[in-house]
Amino acid sequence: MTKLWGGRFQKTAEQWVDEFGASISFDQKLVLEDLQGSMAHVKMLSACKILPAQDAELILSGLQTLQQKAQNGELEYSVSNEDIHLNLEKLLIDEIGPVGGKLHTGRSRNDQVATDMHLYLKNRVTEIIELIEGFQSAIVEQAETHVETVVPGYTHLQRAQPISFGHHLMTYFWMLQRDKERMQESLKRIDVSPLGAGAMSGTSFPIDRELSAELLGFSGVYQNSLDAVSDRDFILEFLSNSSMLMMHLSRFAEEIILWSSEEFRFIELDDTFSTGSSIMPQKKNPDMAELVRGKTGRVYGNLFGLLTTLKGLPLAYNKDMQEDKEGMFDTVHTLMGSLPIFEGMIRTMNVNTASMEKAVNSDFSNATELADYLAAKGMPFREAHDVTGKLVFTCIQRGYYLKDLPLEDLQAASPLIEEDIYETLLPQTAVKRRNSLGGTGFDQVHHQLGLAKKLIG
Repeated sequence: MTKLWGGRFQKTAEQWVDEFGASISFDQKLVLEDLQGSMAHVKMLSACKILPAQDAELILSGLQTLQQKAQNGELEYSVSNEDIHLNLEKLLIDEIGPVGGKLHTGRSRNDQVATDMHLYLKNRVTEIIELIEGFQSAIVEQAETHVETVVPGYTHLQRAQPISFGHHLMTYFWMLQRDKERMQESLKRIDVSPLGAGAMSGTSFPIDRELSAELLGFSGVYQNSLDAVSDRDFILEFLSNSSMLMMHLSRFAEEIILWSSEEFRFIELDDTFSTGSSIMPQKKNPDMAELVRGKTGRVYGNLFGLLTTLKGLPLAYNKDMQEDKEGMFDTVHTLMGSLPIFEGMIRTMNVNTASMEKAVNSDFSNATELADYLAAKGMPFREAHDVTGKLVFTCIQRGYYLKDLPLEDLQAASPLIEEDIYETLLPQTAVKRRNSLGGTGFDQVHHQLGLAKKLIG
């Protein structure tokens, strides 16, 4: 088969060489974006009198036919035509005749593919933002239910201080809010049209790039033709933002996995988001959370893969840049699968408040309350810390917790301690008192929830 670009070539490549160089196996995902770009391009060519109106109408009609076939899954692609652009051009010529060859006037596959990817990411990032908000909504729903559910807070995976479980959950809301804002901010760089930059230097035809950008819904155009065809920063930015988002999901997944273990028993995942064992009948495994945690690595790999591909490329376009698509598609697929899975897990998980209450009453996470109590009565905090530490050691030796020590033992450590210490040491009291802005106090968690609801509408 003669290549659409094959005029100066005397030999044709063997099939295995064609297959190695072709991208149609994966860039066919851009079919609708490619057709959208071509429709805008031909309308612009007609408006600028570069193409006769009759030719433009025929080409547009052919593109609309291909669009309908693409939506119905009726298009057949050929490796010999390499990529989505040449496949569609060949299909267009087959559909309407030689006039289809005029479509490529004033453009190159270099600006064409860049336009396709800008359109693709603009649509997908918008969808991902909506999925993030759905996940945030699920977090708010659970957090609001458990504002006054007290759970041990951890540092170094050791019991630290009692906190509101709603406060803990809301931590992930704010992580996701930053992820969402990064995605929204990235749209400024995605929402730019490279169409009309040609292969690298623009075109001699009197095209109107602003018109084609407007027809495609872009807010602006690249101001430098070399930059337009060589820029993949917008994909790198998406992959970087996606890596941070997946890192946050992975951290949450790790906590879900811990909380659902027999050692914690803080939550139970719905059967829908769990699996069993082929040999151990009692098992209920948090496989969906583990998969999200695992898929984080592939998203990181996609980012570093493209960074490495681009790092040594001279301007402008190079065939290496064909490697920009599979990682982008894979990351989109991973995010659009992981976010709904996580939303479902959080919405449907059962919170075991009894286990949380038992845990928070069976540790020394209230030790800081005793130190603060003494400091509030005038004892230097360092001295209060030392007194409390010694009392904790006494409790460990006797098999007690601080709330179990007789008042005379507490007063032997410091005469500043009075009967009200037992109320102070209650986990609920400890949490309620931490009412500084952004703290775990119940009033502050309700304040957070109010802010969150405004952010997700």
